[in-house]
Amino acid sequence: MHPSPLQDRFGRIHTDLRVSLTDRCNLRCTYCMPEQGLAWLPKPQLLTDDEVLRLVRIGTERLGIRSVRLTGGEPLLRRGLPGLLARMAALPSAPELSLTTNGVGLARVAPALAGAGLHRVNVSLDTLRRDRYQELTRRDRLPDVLLGLAAAQAAGLAPVKVNAVPVRGVNEDEIPELAAFAVAHGYRMRFIESMPLDAQGAWERERMVPAEEILERLRERFALEPVPRRGSAPAEEWRVVGTGAVIGVIASVTRPFCGGCDRVRLTADGQLRNCLFATEESDLRALLRAGADDPAVEAAWRASVAGKGPGHDIGGAGFRRPDRPMSAIGG
Repeated sequence: MHPSPLQDRFGRIHTDLRVSLTDRCNLRCTYCMPEQGLAWLPKPQLLTDDEVLRLVRIGTERLGIRSVRLTGGEPLLRRGLPGLLARMAALPSAPELSLTTNGVGLARVAPALAGAGLHRVNVSLDTLRRDRYQELTRRDRLPDVLLGLAAAQAAGLAPVKVNAVPVRGVNEDEIPELAAFAVAHGYRMRFIESMPLDAQGAWERERMVPAEEILERLRERFALEPVPRRGSAPAEEWRVVGTGAVIGVIASVTRPFCGGCDRVRLTADGQLRNCLFATEESDLRALLRAGADDPAVEAAWRASVAGKGPGHDIGGAGFRRPDRPMSAIGG
């Protein structure tokens, strides 16, 4: 079948689905959650593998979803992940499959993930200094992450993307260092402006390092030339002159790209979110467990996207933080 576009009232067509597989994480990053962690979702509330697969199938077959990114929490904590990936890759309208991870357990499973059909991986890494990594994440796991990056590259999960969130007074001094590390190893570096999605509600705009400052710091080390933007891709990219290396900056706050957004998000407990900052959700899990057929699930999905707003309006008078933190929404 040829699905009609999943379109909102502003004409944006949605082809990218983010699927959170768990809200749990094996790190306790200071900008994300408290040291003791959070109240995790009980297992019966989580979507089963069959339910995840059915929703991905409906998305690809009936709604025109072309890419699926698996997120968390930490998605590598999901039991049987390679098997679930293999089932997604075997769908008649199989999407491009990618995964965002903290990289702690990646070295162990990278070959299996690639063999199951995963195409690409993004690894979160905010510092190259072991003491600072332990301070930021409350875990001494930097060597494991570095091994994971190398294993992903060796397994063919390329380009391996490295995501860093600079925070003023924390790690903004490492912007050139992180970029140089990625260039040297053949990874694709991306810097992301911090957003008000922490569980503690402690985000302060003053501590966010804006895109312009990130670029200023990069130009201290590199000569950069702009790369034409690809469709609705969130990252503005620059090529390091004289090399094939590309560095991206995602200016979610200062230069929002909401006008071209093509994403929808599915939480680990089956709630569909039409925006990262949505304050309402559509309960697809309840539909599945009540025996709804595919057309009914499709209709609920389309209704959710039809109600999507124009943008997040961070800093505006009408901005409201979502009730869930990033770890429970999925990146």
